[in-house]
Formats: sequence, C-alpha cells, structure tokens
Amino acid sequence: MIPDPAPTATPAETSVEISVIHTLAEIDAQDWDACACPEAADDGRPADPFTTHRFLRALEQSGSVGAGSGWAPRYLVARAEGMVIAVAPLYAKSHSQGEYIFDHNWAHAYERAGGRYYPKLQVAVPFTPATGRRLLTRPGFETVGQSALVQGAVQVAVEAEVSSLHITFCTETEARAGEAMGLMARSSQQFHWENRGYVAFDDFLASLSSRKRKNIRKERQTAQSFGGEIVQLTGDAIRPEHWDAFWVFYQDTGARKWGTPYLTRRFFDIAQETLRDDMMMVLALRDGEPIAGALNFIGRDVLYGRYWGCIEDYPCLHFEACYYQAIDFAIAQGLATVEAGAQGAHKLARGYLPTQTHSLHWVRDPGFADAIRTYLAAEKDAVDEEIEVMTGYGPFKKTLSED
Repeated sequence: MIPDPAPTATPAETSVEISVIHTLAEIDAQDWDACACPEAADDGRPADPFTTHRFLRALEQSGSVGAGSGWAPRYLVARAEGMVIAVAPLYAKSHSQGEYIFDHNWAHAYERAGGRYYPKLQVAVPFTPATGRRLLTRPGFETVGQSALVQGAVQVAVEAEVSSLHITFCTETEARAGEAMGLMARSSQQFHWENRGYVAFDDFLASLSSRKRKNIRKERQTAQSFGGEIVQLTGDAIRPEHWDAFWVFYQDTGARKWGTPYLTRRFFDIAQETLRDDMMMVLALRDGEPIAGALNFIGRDVLYGRYWGCIEDYPCLHFEACYYQAIDFAIAQGLATVEAGAQGAHKLARGYLPTQTHSLHWVRDPGFADAIRTYLAAEKDAVDEEIEVMTGYGPFKKTLSED
C-alpha cells in the first residue's frame, strides 16, 4: 500500500501544500480542469482530452482503473493559500501493462539483482500512449507547480520505498524541466501525421512521391470495395447501439494484443454520457450493420487514434478506418496533427512520420539508477538515428522528378 505523504512546503515564491487523493470524486472538476485544460475554460475544446476530469473519472467509475486493475489512483494535488494550483494523474502500479514506454527489461534486471520492482509509481494516462502535459498546472503557476508535483511524487515514492517513479508521454518542455530537477529523461518514437495546410486529401496525396500516391489510392479503393459504406460519427450521432458494436470490436483486438481488454464495458457506457463530444468514431457498415470500427479522440489541434477492431476482415480496411479516415477528418476540421498510437513502422508509407516522444524516470537505488542513465544515453542516440533514417524513407517527394 502506498501511504499518503505528509503535507510539505516547497521552497519557492509560493508556499505549496501537497496532498494525495484516491478518487477524483474528492476534487471539484473545475479545480482539476483549471490545471488540466485551462484553455477550455470558455467551453472550448481541451488541448488534451485524456487528462480532463471527465476522462480520468470515467476510467475510475467504470472500474478500468482501481481494485484488481494494477492501476491504483494516487492523484497529486498542490494547493497554495487554499487554491488548487497543480495536479497530476499518479498511479501505484503492480505491473507494466498499458503504459507503452517499456520497462520490462528494467524490471527483470532489478529483480534478478534481488530487488522488488513492483509496486512502482506512474504519472500517466492509463492505456493511452498520447503525448500531453502530465504535470498539470494552473496558468501562472507553471514553475512552482511542476516543482511541487515532482517533489511530491518523489516523496511518495521514498516514503513507500517503491523502486521507481515514471512520468510517461510528457511534453518536451516537461522533459527538460524534469531533467533539470534531477529526473532521467528518456526518448522514444511514434508515427504522427502532420497537416501541411492541406485543403483536401488530394492535396496531401500531391505531396507524396508518385509511387506512394498510387499505392494509397489503390489501398483506399480496395478498402471501399468491401461491400458497404464507411461513416464518421461524432457527438450525438454516436448512439448506444454503436457502442454495443464497438465493444465487440474492442474485445477482439484486446484479446489478441493484451490477453484481456484494458477498458471495461462500463467505460463505453460512460463515454456515451460524458465523452461523446470528445470522440470521432469510424464505422464500416455492411447492410447497415457495423463490421469494423476505429475510435479517435479529438483534441484542440490533434486527432488521437486509439482503438480498432473488426468482426469481418477485408483487405486494407484497417488502413482506411484508422489512418486515411483520420487524415480526412483532420483536414476537414483544420487539425494540425494525427497521432496514430504506439509503434507501427507500416504507418510510414501512409504519411505518418517518426516523431520523438518523452518520458521521465526516478529510480531509488543509486547503482541501478546509474546503469539506467547509461542505457538511456545510448538509447537516445539510437532513437535519434532511427528517426533520421526512417524520415529519409518517408513517402514525401524528395525531388520534382518524383511527381
């Protein structure tokens, strides 16, 4: 069991008290979101839908996190003069599933050396490999808030005598700040599509080499020939019956990828109630019945591809539903980026280029920390080189002769 820390004060301009809460029911949604998505205070769209009170609370209420899941909520709350100035989605972890910044080798090495790697602490959005702020601060309290959250998280780790603390899929700015505070920075990569001012999908195609352009057109034609129609649904157009179908798709994919799905069926019921305006669902319908689908979350500037599944397999339908429909939507909505989830070098040929992602790590054992620090330096060089090489193999035109 991870104990709550005693109230502390950080040596900064503002005296800050850190506390731990075990459920978001203990904090007002407006207080949390004032730190998580202050840009949405005017009822606009949050930059990152995954750190909002409603998303994280849905994970709790649905039982996707909590007892039996290996994700035990230990949210950090920083207050100054009674006002919430910073929060962080902190969890005690009994495994490394659902994180996508892999530390399984660290765990094996730690335990072979006689240590106990689990439980550990994780500042993250469960099951969500999407970049966003993890040290969530109210505007004007960025420096003192980030410092308080890092100190508070490390204090919890020290008092609980856990092996380590991890902050995953944080922003580059947070990675630099955390490294300056003594945490170890780690680089990984994903594949993202960037909107270069396209007005239509054909504008995107025109930026590709002739061979890649022809290949994508062929894939889209093949996918569309499955014998039905493909639709995009958002907001109130997403109906409860669509979740019934999508749950079947999600179960199939979850069973093949992870053994058991991470999200419960109840999560999708809550999503219908509180999250449908944050989502875009792609459904492939044959004779009016869904046979495949993909689920995306909509940020202020980014479309986040999250889940895919099917009950009937057709050539190229996965590429169409997950990648090309997402590009169509991003262009139509003027979104800057599509993040298509973790891994997948096959995304490169479809216009998704390698992009660096960031995480931060603290390890209690000094000797093991030194070994990881050496490993991370070598890993970063390898990641940088791989991104450079793979970008060179991207589908975009290199010369005019490729048109």
